[in-house]
Amino acid sequence: MTLRLVEFVVAGNEASDLLPVRSAALLRAYGARRGFWTVLDEGPVERCLVLLLERDDGEWTAEHVRADAGVENGRTEDGEALAHHDGWVYVFGSHFGSKAGPLRPRRAFVARFREDDAAASPVPVHVVRNSFRLHRAVNDALAGSPLTLLPPGKRVRARFIVETVARGTAREKRWVSRLAPDDLPVNVEAAAFTPDATVLLGLRFPVTEAGEPILVEVAGVPDMFTAEPAWPRALRVYALTGVTPAGKLTGFRAITPTSDGGYAAVIGSIDALGKGSVLLDDHPGGGDVTSRQVRFRLPRGGSDDACRLVGETVADLAPFHHVEGLAELDGRPFYVTDEDHRVALWAG
Repeated sequence: MTLRLVEFVVAGNEASDLLPVRSAALLRAYGARRGFWTVLDEGPVERCLVLLLERDDGEWTAEHVRADAGVENGRTEDGEALAHHDGWVYVFGSHFGSKAGPLRPRRAFVARFREDDAAASPVPVHVVRNSFRLHRAVNDALAGSPLTLLPPGKRVRARFIVETVARGTAREKRWVSRLAPDDLPVNVEAAAFTPDATVLLGLRFPVTEAGEPILVEVAGVPDMFTAEPAWPRALRVYALTGVTPAGKLTGFRAITPTSDGGYAAVIGSIDALGKGSVLLDDHPGGGDVTSRQVRFRLPRGGSDDACRLVGETVADLAPFHHVEGLAELDGRPFYVTDEDHRVALWAG
């Protein structure tokens, strides 16, 4: 596959995920014929929303969108995944921590804003921090799944679980009760709504014992934002089979719905090389893995083996190790890569 590069500089930051703009009003406001949302991976969510737009004259530009999260301004970090639902753009925090741990409560959030509202600024952003409630729901679902998961190494458990509990206990945080000694650190990297209004969360970690990437289907995400909010529930856990190279570990990097009712995704390394990752210290087979585009469909129910989805490789994206976002627009694939001090958009 031959890719065309479009480079942007946006606050000296790297981008995560890629979501096509659906709002005609938003495109008109910027004089654009098409575009994408991305989210920068450092800083609070209200400072990290960016539009990558192709103007009517064919020139590409990046627009840093001004936003206001009200009382939650400055209280989030590490937005990783974007998804559309019912006119809203949802932003999911990683729910993870730094590469050496511990888990960080500021990353356990979901935010949303009306896409049409982004035609004027500042756009109001509603942030819900869940204080590890989603971590708890996902871990309970993983523990109850028939899948065999890769056990975390001693350093991973010590840095991400034991140290998080110790810090929370010392600070008398109520969220400590939502962490358990046998928990796995959860790294949310991708998200897509289903036609049933559930959300597929693509995890970069954990993975199965065979190194396969994992999806967790979650219900009730929009209910977090209602007048009487409720917390999400994890419904099902899936492993994507047939796409992980032998002897390697792969996690999800991006997910997008496709026009035929299925899903396209990018899988790749469970963490970046050369950045002090405790995950890679314990699981070195998850580092030197190039990205690949895959596709899959959800089961229609009734199968005894419904927790295993058969994936198909669409494109080997080598030599890229760091594809962070995938979108399909006008029959073409687009990718965004994690680059130092720039946003790199690749058009297929």
